[in-house]
Amino acid sequence: MVFAGSRPDRVRHLPAGVHATAKILVSGPFGVGKTTLIASLSEIEPLRTEEPLTVASMAHDDLAGVETKTTTTVALDFGRLTLDNGLVLYLFGTPGQARFLPLWCDIATGATGALVLADTRRLDQSFDSIDLLEQRHIPYVVAVNTFPDSPDHHTADIRQALDLEPHTPLSLCDARDPQSSLAALIALIQYLLTRTPEVS
Repeated sequence: MVFAGSRPDRVRHLPAGVHATAKILVSGPFGVGKTTLIASLSEIEPLRTEEPLTVASMAHDDLAGVETKTTTTVALDFGRLTLDNGLVLYLFGTPGQARFLPLWCDIATGATGALVLADTRRLDQSFDSIDLLEQRHIPYVVAVNTFPDSPDHHTADIRQALDLEPHTPLSLCDARDPQSSLAALIALIQYLLTRTPEVS
């Protein structure tokens, strides 16, 4: 975890009682629900960099499974969430398209961990995010966003399809539901705590 430090001028913007901060990536393919999840959780007005899809962008953005999508994130999403134990999570939603890879790498710098959103209608599109995280040794958990028309699969089958390590947590969530999204984030924090020595 990254600690906020002792200088008062460095923590004025944080709620009282905060003792630690962590940069968390919300990653996954285009149209998987990253913007929605951050908006459902953020205690501040989330930053969004969404723009309408254009005819030109449709040549690059795969709309299979998300045909009704009309906007796309062109940089990042940002939100903040304070947990009860005084830990503040800075949530950075990464762009899901390959053409934004250099920006993705910049956003990932300094990340403590990542929540990878997946969609059972197009699980194969999650591999790019997972590969990027593994190459940078960023710990991650996977949360399958349950869309109304998503095929229903057992988590064991999803785990096998994504070729996840046995220790990598996998859960289901509804990115529109703050409690469901929070449960996915807490699963990530718990996973990170098992990998990080406790700092007193």
